[in-house]
Amino acid sequence: MQTRSAVKVDLGDRRLKTVVCRRDRPSSKMPAMNPDTEMAHLIDLMPASGRMYCKLVSKPDQTQIIAASPPLPWDRNRAIAINFDLWADLPQSQRDMLLLRTVVWATAARWFKVDWQRGLALVGALGSVVELVQGDAVGVVAAGALTGWAGWQIWKENQSSKQEIEADETAVQFALRRGYSEQDAARHLMGAIESVARIENRFPLNFVELLRVQNLRAIAGLSAVSIPDDLR
Repeated sequence: MQTRSAVKVDLGDRRLKTVVCRRDRPSSKMPAMNPDTEMAHLIDLMPASGRMYCKLVSKPDQTQIIAASPPLPWDRNRAIAINFDLWADLPQSQRDMLLLRTVVWATAARWFKVDWQRGLALVGALGSVVELVQGDAVGVVAAGALTGWAGWQIWKENQSSKQEIEADETAVQFALRRGYSEQDAARHLMGAIESVARIENRFPLNFVELLRVQNLRAIAGLSAVSIPDDLR
């Protein structure tokens, strides 16, 4: 950016002339981020499971800074979309923690652990096949409804506050292998949650985000109050 200043120059004949001089002033605008360079850094930052299953995609038209599709049992690949124009507004440490946390969340869905909900889903699926073979339309509908209900319960569990908080905690542990201390990692991730909400113009934080921030404050040593187990 250029600014102008006026100085008076003696021309030798006792007349003074005002001369406008220009001088350069550094611009306050940060240089644009190179998505290819940043993407290479993020891939190197990922844990091995992230490099295996997650694919980073540049999406300059999306309103979210970073977004990942809900993980599905039949889809091994996890697309993580980043708006690098908005991404550049975050400090490097917050970008690192946000990426680690998103990778953990995208790869941590528990579809195949043994519990009653997955047992019902399996029984319902097998029942649907049996009833379909026997030609019992009512049985097919009932078994299909049981499978759908159990599947919905599993999906809700994977979107729960417990899953969100566990993703934060696991990302903090991964960050220890990338040179961060536990307290710094928690503090940077907490800052990323707040910065993302501000940049995306969606303040105040929702209930789950408030729980996550409080849990991270406790991990960072900024608060002695942790989250009660019944809120996880």
